[in-house]
Amino acid sequence: MANLQAHHFTDSAIAPSQHCFEIVPHDTDLLPAVTKGLYVGTGGDIAVRTLRSDVDVIFRNVPSGYILDIRLSAVRSTGTTAADMIGLA
Repeated sequence: MANLQAHHFTDSAIAPSQHCFEIVPHDTDLLPAVTKGLYVGTGGDIAVRTLRSDVDVIFRNVPSGYILDIRLSAVRSTGTTAADMIGLA
């Protein structure tokens, strides 16, 4: 079986995620990578900044176990009640 390495494949916004990271909401810090999706472990509200926006929006009542297909640059602590979130990049 061939050794599959990430550098052999082209990445795009619609390609599957190649990297996952824990998200700790913060009011000023950006995420370590722009997401392709956001996994929500424990549901609630999520205050986010999308990649091409300069304002935050709040997704209300996101259920536990849900994946938002969204490109994010930040998840804010103010306005976020959801927890156990994973960034999919």
